[in-house]
Amino acid sequence: MFYRPEDGHGLPHNPFNAIVTPRPIGWISTRDKDGCDNLAPYSFFNATAYVPPQVMFASTGSKEDRGETKDSVAVIRETGVFCVNIVSASLQDAMNISSGTYAAGSDEFVQAGLDKAECDTINVARVAAAPAALECKMTQIIKQEGANNFLVLGEVTGIFMADDCIKGGRFDVTTFQPLARMGYRDYTVVKDLFELKRPDD
Repeated sequence: MFYRPEDGHGLPHNPFNAIVTPRPIGWISTRDKDGCDNLAPYSFFNATAYVPPQVMFASTGSKEDRGETKDSVAVIRETGVFCVNIVSASLQDAMNISSGTYAAGSDEFVQAGLDKAECDTINVARVAAAPAALECKMTQIIKQEGANNFLVLGEVTGIFMADDCIKGGRFDVTTFQPLARMGYRDYTVVKDLFELKRPDD
């Protein structure tokens, strides 16, 4: 089939996010100027550059108490920093709890029963049990087409990796099995790896 998004797809559920899969989950933690911590998962997330290391995530909704956006973007606008926590399979339930709609100022770490650790380069808490975390300073927030669509870009200023995830000099994702978002309400877990050599290697 072929469809133009402006005309609709005619299916029971939107297939777009099932086509672009799997997507890594950026579990974004922030701390507002009053010291309130926030934590929320975003499945429009990825790395964008090596030197300096940079990442992006996109927020596509809004809350009544935040106007045109959600807590994460609102807080990043005022503080200029955020942390990306990597979601392991063992943290899937806590991640899901943190995706709920809570009032501004609510602490999703508490809602999800998660311990905090302090970041080193920014004034933000990270998920203590996360296998890795990327401390970021915001470089741009870009308004995208459509209502409530914002792209947040950040430069990574600090990187945490759990020691037991480093095997043979590599960060081994099979030790924690990262969670990834599929379409609809579906998720998957990375368990198996294979290597391909480029033609010019």
